[in-house]
Amino acid sequence: MVLVFWIVVFAVAGPLAGKLNSAQQNDSSAWLPKNAESTQVVELAKRFAPTDIFPALVVYERPGGPVTPADKAKAAADVQRFAGVQDVTGKVVGPIPSQDGQALQVVVPIKVAEEGNGWEGLGPRIKELRSIAKADTGGLAVYVTGPAGYFADFASVFSGFDSTLLYITAVIVIVILLVTYRSPVLWLLPLTCVFVALTAAQAVIYLLARNGGLTVNGQSAFILTVLVFGAGTDYALLLTARYREELRRHEDRHEAMAVALGRAAPAIIASGATVILSLLSLLVAELSSTKSLGPVMAIGVAVGLCVMITLLPALLVIFGRWVFWPLRPVLGSAEPTERGLWARIGARVARRPRVVWVATAVVLGLLALGLTGLDANGLQSKDSFRNAPEAVAGEEVLGRHFAAGEGNPVQVVGKAEAAGQLQTALSGTGGVTAVTRPVVKDGYAYLEGTLTSSADSQASYDLIDKLRSTVHAIPGADAKVGGGSAVNLDILRASRHDRNLVVPLVLVVVTIILGLVLRAIIAPLLLVATVVLSFAAALGVSTLAFNKIFGFAGADPSFPLWTFVFLVALGTDYNIFLMTRVHEESRRHGTRRGALIGLAATGGVITSAGVVLAGTFAALGTLPLVFVTEIGFAVAFGVLLDTFVVRSVLVTALNLDVGRRIWWPSSLARNQDVELDELAEEETAALSR
Repeated sequence: MVLVFWIVVFAVAGPLAGKLNSAQQNDSSAWLPKNAESTQVVELAKRFAPTDIFPALVVYERPGGPVTPADKAKAAADVQRFAGVQDVTGKVVGPIPSQDGQALQVVVPIKVAEEGNGWEGLGPRIKELRSIAKADTGGLAVYVTGPAGYFADFASVFSGFDSTLLYITAVIVIVILLVTYRSPVLWLLPLTCVFVALTAAQAVIYLLARNGGLTVNGQSAFILTVLVFGAGTDYALLLTARYREELRRHEDRHEAMAVALGRAAPAIIASGATVILSLLSLLVAELSSTKSLGPVMAIGVAVGLCVMITLLPALLVIFGRWVFWPLRPVLGSAEPTERGLWARIGARVARRPRVVWVATAVVLGLLALGLTGLDANGLQSKDSFRNAPEAVAGEEVLGRHFAAGEGNPVQVVGKAEAAGQLQTALSGTGGVTAVTRPVVKDGYAYLEGTLTSSADSQASYDLIDKLRSTVHAIPGADAKVGGGSAVNLDILRASRHDRNLVVPLVLVVVTIILGLVLRAIIAPLLLVATVVLSFAAALGVSTLAFNKIFGFAGADPSFPLWTFVFLVALGTDYNIFLMTRVHEESRRHGTRRGALIGLAATGGVITSAGVVLAGTFAALGTLPLVFVTEIGFAVAFGVLLDTFVVRSVLVTALNLDVGRRIWWPSSLARNQDVELDELAEEETAALSR
């Protein structure tokens, strides 16, 4: 019945999931902080200029010399052909000669859809413009750049990436599951469940985006694939490992699954709840792109959780023991984890647990020092790609011969009666050229100006602050400053605000959930401390890699927050997997023996889950965007550090050193426990037999 239910869900969800891309909103208003000044300007500017027009800047450069009359004739002829391209609207401006006489510029306004993913419409138009401009150049270097050129190059990067990422992630998961299970068949079950979960999640998100006001953009859509694959496979590994363990104790596979699900499901549900609530904490963010990420990812994890505790158990029971072939768990056979790698590591840690956890913490602290070099003040558009698309090359040429802010003007909107003062203020500000005359409509005045610095540079940000101070001081003007530079500045500031607000909120959520699951106070505080230390170390190493190995120019302002939420939420997953088993065993064997039994039983599945999750996030590195690559690298490295070192060594050492007091104030804290010397001798003797 469970299987039939999910088959019906999959059949209904499939067509809806395929429509998710059509529900994406990648226009700027879907990313901006709702209360930011630049957002208000976007709304006010609709009275004066269409917001669905993006300029493409075509720049012609004669290398090593001035442009010739033939070059000017070529550009003039192109202007006529540009005007006939579909969606080109209004007047095509140019060719405009540069002051040094070495370049020409043409401004081509292109209309895109106001709703949905305008990138899809820009791509073909920019391709046609480039085809026209590069025909019969006679040695003239030609580039199409500007806002439309950049959007088209971004669209080219994302085009078809959803399916590519899906295939890459699936291959990674298949390989890791084959190595983990050492079965040619078993991997099919969790992978099938992950595909069902992803399809159902995409369908739910599509319906909410179309009918419930949920915002989905390109970033959240493809990170959803990675998260559902990673988290879903983690839950599958934990349940399957416990089921295989119970098959050695129970003859009836239905009874074995009942016990396995009864003992593993609370940990899986608590882990999923931690990730879901941590992601939903992003709803308090100001930045719309960050706020939208939370519910989209939370839906993916919630659906994955439901699938893994219903469909996967049903499939495992339906297929029976043979699905584990050739390593079928036989009733009464020895549990291999009792003498496995993590049992031996636990025995070594038990000899000197305090030395182990202090040394590990010091090393992690040293790795965290790399954070001092993190520059998360934003990436300029030209630094956002790992490769060098045409828009980047064109911007560099444009900057050599024209004002750097061409095609991305600063916008000023104020009361109509202050129009003259606003024009004077804008014209009198150094770094602003080509100020337009005020356009008055509906009681408002609208002006534009061209910045001499790049729209995403610190110089432009300083200039925006200066302009805002100037126009805000005009009595009765109620003036606001917007445009590309103002948008970038407001996004940067909103990202910092979100980081300072969301980080402590996530830590509170994680601490409360750990306290409820473990029924203790000391354990959650220690575990949260290890998670924060692990995050800092991962970010420190990642920063060094970005600066010294990859040579990235910086990081997106939202990078620290996104990395924190993913690593802390997912790192807490592994804490819950380990500590719920330790808590279970501590009731029967005491805390210190329970710590070693818990490590031996879960160490293998936790590291396997970590490798799967790290592999799925590493797949993001196939997208040639710096921000996505940085997220993928930092989360992948952090997860590996967390599973192989922090969770399995540092936390176990703390369990052994603190002993029963770790469960304070629950009754477990009052139970008698074995001394460390005696425990070390027991473990050494047990492993030597």
